[in-house]
Amino acid sequence: MDSKSVEDMIEGSSGFHFSGFHMDGSKLNNIEKPTTTLAIENVHKQPFIIGVAGGAASGKTTVCDMIIQQLHDQRVVLVNQDSFYHKLTEEELATVHEYNFDHPDSFDTEKLLDSMENLRHGQAVDIPNYDFKSYKNSVFPARRVNPSDVIILEGILIFHDPRVRELMNMKIFVDTDADVRLARRIRRDTVEKGRDIGVVLDQYSKFVKSAFDDFILPTKKYADIIIPRGGDNHVAIDLIVQHIRTKLGQHDLCKIYPNLYVIQSTFQIRGMHTLIRDSQTTKHDFVFYADRLIRLVVEHGLGHLPFTEKQVITPTGSVYTGVDFCKRLCGVSVIRSGESMENALRACCKGIKIGKILIHREAYL
Repeated sequence: MDSKSVEDMIEGSSGFHFSGFHMDGSKLNNIEKPTTTLAIENVHKQPFIIGVAGGAASGKTTVCDMIIQQLHDQRVVLVNQDSFYHKLTEEELATVHEYNFDHPDSFDTEKLLDSMENLRHGQAVDIPNYDFKSYKNSVFPARRVNPSDVIILEGILIFHDPRVRELMNMKIFVDTDADVRLARRIRRDTVEKGRDIGVVLDQYSKFVKSAFDDFILPTKKYADIIIPRGGDNHVAIDLIVQHIRTKLGQHDLCKIYPNLYVIQSTFQIRGMHTLIRDSQTTKHDFVFYADRLIRLVVEHGLGHLPFTEKQVITPTGSVYTGVDFCKRLCGVSVIRSGESMENALRACCKGIKIGKILIHREAYL
């Protein structure tokens, strides 16, 4: 990627302050290689995948619907794990009440993975429509799901398989009391699925409760966010939507380079950007506010360095447990571009040694 392309991408960024440093030196060779427009377009197709897990009738669908409703200005699709139940054999259909639908083996995880991989790479997929009355996935036509900005994957056991977990950018566990879940399940299965209440309670005692304790509840530890009370927790859902919007608005370079960090925008940063971009700003003010911005970038970068725990004795004689700065630290200044950052680096790192390097245009060829 030439310097003009990078500048164009940075200029196109909104809502975030670009801080172009790379923490992993081992990846510098990959970073400096030209990136084609086709590669960037392919990266843009990578969706933000949200996993929503929890016990049966915990309110997962309600949470998903509320997220979709608030993200109305984004392309969002919902994929249900229930769509990927294995088709029952004739022998299993004959004793369907003895079949454990809450066991991990009841789902066709391979087909789920295949569908998600296609969606991730910008390909439309046909999701089966599982019929819970006939226990078949071929009664209704498949549902065509197109690639989207956000994909919500919902199901009781979507955190069980590590391959499925690795697809997710955010994992949510809906935590609802067992008695509430049971009451909802009775109402849902008797009204929507036309099942006898005795059969519902029998399946709950035989399979549902034990499956929750053995398979579903242990996956709670993988969740990034736990929502108590499900759809009734509006505060949690509002925070989740805000976080999703933040992630969707991040600079495209973050999606290309996983070791690139971005400072989130504040009114202070936007104010300084306004001043240094204003052609009427004096030279003195430009230098002052540019230096302040550079110092924020340096301080943000230092926050990603390794720290070690250290105990010190305070003047009052008490023990304070804190952290010690990284001892082995040096700077490399790229001539004609990095030199403007040297003052901020020296101000933040006492006694740091800074070397200089000149990169010619031929180095990128």
